[in-house]
Amino acid sequence: MTDRLPHEKGFHISWDQIHRDSRALAWRLDGQGPKDGGWRAIVAITRGGMAPAMIVARELDIRTVDTISVQSYHHQDQGEAEVLKAPNADMMRDGEGILIIDDLVDSGRTLELVRSLFPKAHFATVYAKPKGRSQVETFITEVSQDTWIFFPWDMALQYVEPYRGTD
Repeated sequence: MTDRLPHEKGFHISWDQIHRDSRALAWRLDGQGPKDGGWRAIVAITRGGMAPAMIVARELDIRTVDTISVQSYHHQDQGEAEVLKAPNADMMRDGEGILIIDDLVDSGRTLELVRSLFPKAHFATVYAKPKGRSQVETFITEVSQDTWIFFPWDMALQYVEPYRGTD
């Protein structure tokens, strides 16, 4: 038997799955913006929010897309969240009509920091864990806190030995 993954629970997401789940997120967000139901812009939290934000922007025909770069993980260790790059201030204002998208809310620290900057923005993630759930208005799938999500941009295809036998 080969060595186990470093985490008790692993949830592997394929490119197809992140695409389907991001489209589902777009459908859930459609018509939910302020006033006329539309969104002024999307802000992706880099790096994980970029792929879902691109898909949501396409599905909802939103042409204004910016990023906010927040670092809170150093490899697999989470630390204090800090903004490395902010989105356009004139576009953002207090965040009203802005859709902020990330791949996952884990502890909620990243979204808590971004929410403090843009309190009226709408926060959406594809996946959510219980500790961070209160920081997000819209999400698609909730997983347990002890689940590690393996995103396709972090993975490579390779041969895996079977649990039993050698064939």
